[in-house]
Amino acid sequence: MTVLDRPTGVSAPGPSMPRRGAGLLLRWWRRLTAMRTAIILLFLLALAAVPGSLLPQRSLSQNNVNTYFTDHPTLAPVLDRLYLFDVFSSPWFAAVYLLLFVSLIGCVLPRGLEHARAMGAAPPPAPRTLTRLPDSGRLPTELPAGEALDVVEEELRVRRFRVVRRAGELSAEKGYLKETGNVLFHLSLIALLLGLAGGKLWGYEGSILVTEGQGFCNSFQQYDTYSSGPLVDSADLTPLCIDLADFRAEYEPNLTASSFTAGITYGPPGEKGRPATIGVNHPLRVDGDRVYVTGHGFSPTFTVTAPDGTTFRDVSQPFLPTDQSTMSSEGALKLPDLGADGDKQLALQGFFAPTGVVRGGILTSVDPRPLVPQVAIVAYQGYLGLDSGIPQSVYSLDPSQIERGRLERVGAANLEVGQSLALPDGTSITFSGYREFASLQFSHDPGQVWVLGAAIALLAGLLGMLLLRRERVFARAAPDEDGGGSVLTVASLTRGSGESGPRFAALSDDLRTALDARTRTPHPQTGGPPRDS
Repeated sequence: MTVLDRPTGVSAPGPSMPRRGAGLLLRWWRRLTAMRTAIILLFLLALAAVPGSLLPQRSLSQNNVNTYFTDHPTLAPVLDRLYLFDVFSSPWFAAVYLLLFVSLIGCVLPRGLEHARAMGAAPPPAPRTLTRLPDSGRLPTELPAGEALDVVEEELRVRRFRVVRRAGELSAEKGYLKETGNVLFHLSLIALLLGLAGGKLWGYEGSILVTEGQGFCNSFQQYDTYSSGPLVDSADLTPLCIDLADFRAEYEPNLTASSFTAGITYGPPGEKGRPATIGVNHPLRVDGDRVYVTGHGFSPTFTVTAPDGTTFRDVSQPFLPTDQSTMSSEGALKLPDLGADGDKQLALQGFFAPTGVVRGGILTSVDPRPLVPQVAIVAYQGYLGLDSGIPQSVYSLDPSQIERGRLERVGAANLEVGQSLALPDGTSITFSGYREFASLQFSHDPGQVWVLGAAIALLAGLLGMLLLRRERVFARAAPDEDGGGSVLTVASLTRGSGESGPRFAALSDDLRTALDARTRTPHPQTGGPPRDS
């Protein structure tokens, strides 16, 4: 059947098309690895981090998250379903992070390989018409064409150009490090993302309040708050113990804190500790681990004497500051060993004032320094519920125990150091003084050195991108048709920061001077002007 015999309405089969699935995948990969896509993903990553700075995060403070739920009972559950209280561990943040990582790798690696090949390649041949380039000019000279190009080559090599001579023309190029800086910048960005991801996966962090004379070991059971990456096991924690010998806080005349320093001893468990002094901006650094001072406060001490004569001396518990300007603090002290067999367990709920003043029967603090320490306590006896299996805060009493009548208020008083409160059953509570405590944070981030190196390399690459120029210079010499000598045509093409005109003008002036100097210099053999060989 010929074409004319083909039935009407039946079209000829078209050319074979590539498989649709492979074509779509290739198109998707090209779009993902485009630089524009990487920039968009980087913007989305920055945008996704905004809720993490505006809303409280569980990884930083569960108490603040609970407070937000209390203040916004309708909005908070909706935000929680969107992972806005766990932004940096949410699936959508991880998806953007992963796509950015893949996009950068797919964009930068081919570009880096191409640049590596270009580094070893010779400068391209000169264009056919040099005068069409942005900067160009003609330099007539009495020198023959070959010697004129010799002068240009010498001048360009002094300026650190890579020069290639071809028949009657010259090509030169420099500024390869500009593209090297570009590739280094993006490779460093990938390394930075890797370091941050490694720190999140294998890093951990714990916070604890340590009173003077006490200490802790690096174990997640001892921390008040603890968070770790998904690849961290309890056996991976660094074996390190820290004891707080003393804590000192210094204040300016206007009562603002000037410095916090903690004297500590540290070392592996079972070994004698080494002394060190740490502060807010001077953490302890041990093999990639860091111990920071993040806060401080006071731990009032009490001496409790039971009716049978049993005495508990200098028992203390940190009271959490409620006002940083005066360091007034609130807390609780629980003594389950006092009357453990019955319902006469003892608990104290108190308010500590470093410089106490009683105004209208209410104790308050007027100075953060412990000049006149006083404490207001309310004593309860009964069942504390510590063995009920329900977790309790060590810094406050369980309100439900009081509401249900399991804890009965049996006394209250404002006490100065040395004063006592006597309870109806004969128990005596004496305010014996105070100790200071430090809030310590133990951090392990295996990617911190990697991140530091990547950040330095990123800065170096950025400086190379901004300060260096990619510049090409072409020259062609031809005999002068009007007389002896030759005409030298020079042109340049510059990519980068700054104006190229003044640079080309300076190069032309230097070439003109060098050509004139070569013309006036006698030939070493003939004594005449140099000639083209």
